[in-house]
Amino acid sequence: MFSFAAFGNQLYTGERSIEVVRRQKIWYAISAVILLLSLVALLTRGLVLGLEFTGGTEFRVVSVQTTNTIPGADAVTEGAPGAEANVTTVGSSSIRVQTDELTDAQIDKVTAALAKAYGVPEDNVTVSTVGPSWGQTVSKKAIQGLVVFLILVALFISVYFRTWKMALSAIIALVHDLFITVGIYALVGFEVTPASVIGFLTILGYSLYDTVVVFDKVRENTDHITTQTKRTYSEAANLAVNQTLVRSINTSVVALLPVGSILFIGAFWLGAGTLKDLSLALFVGIATGTYSSIFIATPLLADLREREPEMKALKKRVLSRRTGAVAPTAGGRASRAAAAGTATAVLERDVQDEADSDDAAPPAPQDGPGSRPRQTGPRNQPKRKPRRK
Repeated sequence: MFSFAAFGNQLYTGERSIEVVRRQKIWYAISAVILLLSLVALLTRGLVLGLEFTGGTEFRVVSVQTTNTIPGADAVTEGAPGAEANVTTVGSSSIRVQTDELTDAQIDKVTAALAKAYGVPEDNVTVSTVGPSWGQTVSKKAIQGLVVFLILVALFISVYFRTWKMALSAIIALVHDLFITVGIYALVGFEVTPASVIGFLTILGYSLYDTVVVFDKVRENTDHITTQTKRTYSEAANLAVNQTLVRSINTSVVALLPVGSILFIGAFWLGAGTLKDLSLALFVGIATGTYSSIFIATPLLADLREREPEMKALKKRVLSRRTGAVAPTAGGRASRAAAAGTATAVLERDVQDEADSDDAAPPAPQDGPGSRPRQTGPRNQPKRKPRRK
């Protein structure tokens, strides 16, 4: 039976390996396709900006008997003809109506029409007007915060890991996560509110945390790597990914479960609101952050480090050692075969020399006085006693 714990132990010890770094082109291609879809969605559909960014008037009707959105749209048409209305349900007894920025007279007419349409007193209808300058201020502050965040992150990682290549890989992974999350918002048509912007900035922190954990293991595995010839830098980095893979999956699942629950409650029970906007950005961002820390940041780092002369020399030594580990075996066999052939040749040469020496041997001495008679027949052998039957 499959055991996830045993699988994790095998990955940690290197008994089993998932080739993440070696197949980096596959992950790059997957990310390129998703990024291209995100770019197309942003260019064609664009982001659905909330009232805070576009400016307008918002009506909230509470304690309604029905959550049908049609009476709300009709009330806006009746009180402010020509104005576009976005009517949504908030929870089980509230209606939110967003329109273009209306005049005071139009606001009074729409308020009265909404109270009549939903059968509630006019005191149950609240009005708030937001100018577009507020949204512009929020966007400007968000961009400034993002730039400062990326600069500080780059400095921190460069100092902590003592290499700018880790900082560059981490920053690319962060931008990758942010772009995909924003692209999904454009593709699906989710509304972008200030809460969504806060969620975007929050997922950058999570993605960075997961990437730093993997990089820390990479640094541990590659410390003094040039003094050995067992693994290349890419293989050591791949081992680090395998060793932290189970941890990353567990952390992501633990983070996604409560965020998913908040998203479900915000979307289906409480309706549109800050909770839904924030949890949606977190849910998408955590999923993409986990993917990028494993399949994008580490392979990208390995590609950058493998270009260094020291790592090229290390790779050459590792491959030479592996090739050399096979060559002695084949050479040994060849040597043994050659030695055997040489020995055979020597033996044959000795036999031939012996035969030649026999041919060239001096003739046997002739019988003469004082000499023992030369035996010409078979030598007399001692007779064995017959076996007893």
